[in-house]
Amino acid sequence: MANKQANQNDAEIVLKLYDMRREPVMRESRNRMNAEFIPKTYEEVIAVMDPKHPLNAAFRQTTTYWEMVFSIVRHGAAHFDLLVENSGEGLFLFAKFEPFLEELRAKRSPTMFSNTSWIIEHSAWAQERMEMLRQRVAQMKSA
Repeated sequence: MANKQANQNDAEIVLKLYDMRREPVMRESRNRMNAEFIPKTYEEVIAVMDPKHPLNAAFRQTTTYWEMVFSIVRHGAAHFDLLVENSGEGLFLFAKFEPFLEELRAKRSPTMFSNTSWIIEHSAWAQERMEMLRQRVAQMKSA
């Protein structure tokens, strides 16, 4: 889904979002969710949603961050392709939850990962990237 030519304002938005990712607490949350959270079952996904779980704060911070980022582009506030092409980590996080998404939406929140899902549906680049990320997550689960 291409829209207007990216401009300096679009680039500034992407850079600001990148800076937010570098904030120390956010960086720690990202590192933990990327390295430590490799759910193999629905129960493991539900467990991380419990406020008492050691990864709960990281879960909340990273998932809400990426949903916010994808909402920005979904609503046209930033250049679609430029932002999506710089958001692979958000897609990687989604790939960890994707096998459980139908059940999560039915039992927990019908809107969970709705912006990320929308991005994937509307971006050929994201669809292609998801194929690679699904394989990476599968390898992580089998290791």
